[in-house]
Amino acid sequence: VIFTYDVLWVRSDIKWASRWDVYLQMQGMDDEIHWFSIVNSSVILLFLSGMVAMIMLRILRKDLYRYNQLEQSEEAREEAREESGWKLVSGDVFRAPKHAALLAVYIGTGVQVLGMSIFTIGFAVLGFLSPSNRGSLLFSIIVLYIIMGFPAGYVSAVFCKMFKGAGTDRLKNTVMTATVFPGVVFSIFFMLNLILWGDRATGAVPFGTLVALLFFWFAMSLPLVFLGSYLGFRRAPVEFPVRTNPIPRQVPDQIWYMKTAPSVLMAGVLPFGVVFVELFFILSSIWQHRFYYLFGFMSLVLIILLLTCAEITIVMTYFQLCAEDYHWWWRAYMTSGASAVYLCVYACYYVFSRLQLAKATLASAAIFFGYILILSYAFMVLTGFTGFIACFFFVRIIYGSIKVD
Repeated sequence: VIFTYDVLWVRSDIKWASRWDVYLQMQGMDDEIHWFSIVNSSVILLFLSGMVAMIMLRILRKDLYRYNQLEQSEEAREEAREESGWKLVSGDVFRAPKHAALLAVYIGTGVQVLGMSIFTIGFAVLGFLSPSNRGSLLFSIIVLYIIMGFPAGYVSAVFCKMFKGAGTDRLKNTVMTATVFPGVVFSIFFMLNLILWGDRATGAVPFGTLVALLFFWFAMSLPLVFLGSYLGFRRAPVEFPVRTNPIPRQVPDQIWYMKTAPSVLMAGVLPFGVVFVELFFILSSIWQHRFYYLFGFMSLVLIILLLTCAEITIVMTYFQLCAEDYHWWWRAYMTSGASAVYLCVYACYYVFSRLQLAKATLASAAIFFGYILILSYAFMVLTGFTGFIACFFFVRIIYGSIKVD
């Protein structure tokens, strides 16, 4: 049986640059939802910022004034020191944490992922990335991730040198910065591709493309990380504003909601609440074949997300230090990074409520959950680094403002 078809070309007055407007006009109601989400998140952020600024300025200014006042007697100074617990751990607050080398690696990786996200969304807002150019977004993400390997290696080396004597090794730190995050992502991606190969799916990535990805990784990204790491280890080490005591201070028993798991999970709700509406549209564009062209909304959500991560981490770390718990390094990273847990849970809810998972094959389910795992992992690194770096400067500032004998 021979099938034939005819094509009739009709001249149109629509300009070539405006050919996608018909799809964008179908999302008018979606625009209203986006604006409502942006306004709602902005109001929450402004309220949180006002509360944080008022509480922190009043408390910290009062504490610092009473602590540094020279005219008062020694008894009054000791009483002022005992009033607030965060000053009591000044000799331990900058003690290197456990697994300091791994923390330095994830700090550098956070720089890489955050920089990649900011520049990718920025180029998309400026109109350089369009759905008419298939694959341009993914290619831009890969190229920008490779370029951001240089600052990632530099920042990771700076923190590795700062954690001197805590089991850190320069070569190991550099290699891990260049391989840990992309290694996990590539392993998941390769396993998913094996499933597609076994299923003989047309969406499987060719072997040549995988070789090209490995070439970009080892021939371009790895040297940039080593170059940044070399410059980072050559600079002077970061000096802390207070000395670290030779003997660690015993941490008192903490109330249940100030322990690591409850406090981290409670704090992670807020950053997720900022992005969950936008996440719905992103998942719909991926799995329901809808066009996502609203990068301006995404840029606003990213700004609100970064500010929220910084503020909630600073607040939770301040409460932790007031409870005389100076193990803040990893918890500061995981406070806002825990929002990735809620992102993963919401994605699972989305697949069961919006997609016909019961009719999906094993390969389709594996692809969905595999990509969600990659997205959650990247989101944890991005939000975790944002909260950590804000908290790091906050701790340096407040402890640099007190006088320690």
